[in-house]
Amino acid sequence: TSLRATPKPLQSITRGPHMIEMLLAVGVPAGIVLIGLFVIGMVFARLYHRATKETAFVRTGLGGQKVIMDGGAIVLPVFHETMPVNMNTVRLAVERKAGDALITLDRLRIDVKAEFYVRVKPDAQAIATAAQTLGMRTMHPDALKELVEGKFVDALRSVAAGMTMAQLHEQRAEFVQKVQQVSSVDL
Repeated sequence: TSLRATPKPLQSITRGPHMIEMLLAVGVPAGIVLIGLFVIGMVFARLYHRATKETAFVRTGLGGQKVIMDGGAIVLPVFHETMPVNMNTVRLAVERKAGDALITLDRLRIDVKAEFYVRVKPDAQAIATAAQTLGMRTMHPDALKELVEGKFVDALRSVAAGMTMAQLHEQRAEFVQKVQQVSSVDL
C-alpha cells in the first residue's frame, strides 16, 4: 500500500473578491501619486521661464536679483518680477540735415546720416544695468532710439566741432573712432 496524497486545488487569489480589494489597495494610491506628479509637472512648466540666445532676463523679488542668460528660472507671480533684455545687435540711424545739420570747426554746416549698432554685453552686470536703466525699451528699437538719440547727436556734434570739413572728408575712420569713444562713455 502506498500512501499517496491527493493534491487539493489551490485557491487562486487572482479571482474573486480578493482581486478587487488588492487592485483598489494598490491602484488608488498609485493613481493619486500619478495625478499629483502630473499636476506638479504642469505647475512647474507654467512657472519656469527660459532665456534664449536672443533674450536674457533679470528676475527680481524674493531671493534678490538673478540674471538669467542661459537656462531658466522658476518665476512665482506674486513674489518675482522679470525684465527681458534683448541680446541682439540693434541698428539705430541718426540723421541731421538742414537746420539740424552739424557745424564743423571751419563753421560750415554738414548733413550727416549715421548708423549706430548697439548691443548689451553678454555678462551679468551689463544685463542687470540694461534692465534697470533701459527696461522694456531694449525689446523695442524705436523706443530705444528715442531714448539714446540725443546722446548720439551730442557725440556727433562734439566731434564734428573739432574737425574741419576737409578733415571730416579725408579722415572718416578717425571721425568714426572719436564718435565711438565719446558715445561709448555714456552707453
